[in-house]
Amino acid sequence: MALRNIREFGEAVLNKRCKEIAQMTPRLKELIEDMLETMYDANGVGLAAPQVGVLKRVVVIDVTAEKDDPHILINPRIVESDGEQEGKEGCLSLPGKSGLVRRPNRVRVKALDVNMRPIELEGTELLARAICHEVDHLDGILYVDKMEGELTDNDREEESEER
Repeated sequence: MALRNIREFGEAVLNKRCKEIAQMTPRLKELIEDMLETMYDANGVGLAAPQVGVLKRVVVIDVTAEKDDPHILINPRIVESDGEQEGKEGCLSLPGKSGLVRRPNRVRVKALDVNMRPIELEGTELLARAICHEVDHLDGILYVDKMEGELTDNDREEESEER
């Protein structure tokens, strides 16, 4: 496993639609392992392949505090959503920034697992937000495209809360 460079806002790869994955390969397994290591190292809750420069439809997500329950979703499709939540959202590709985004409060996604078997995952709250955020990445959409208001500098916000 190896850490990969996370692409940042403004890099063209982040605005491109990713290609479907037809089969598991050693390279794809390595990519998934690297994505998990990179996400955990950056203290993220999700990472999509274009964020490490690869235009393939694969995401990794782990919203647990213990970082011990990763979800690997290959060719994910959101098939159901309901409710609404609004909250601050950040992205490893926009370090130190966040913005207010509306998302469904519950989503159900169909995907393939690492063995290329069909799976379904249902998530609420943070997991629902992470699924939507990462699936958007696969279509070249960033949270700033859906955000309300202006980007917030996380460092300044934390300083003002401490005062």
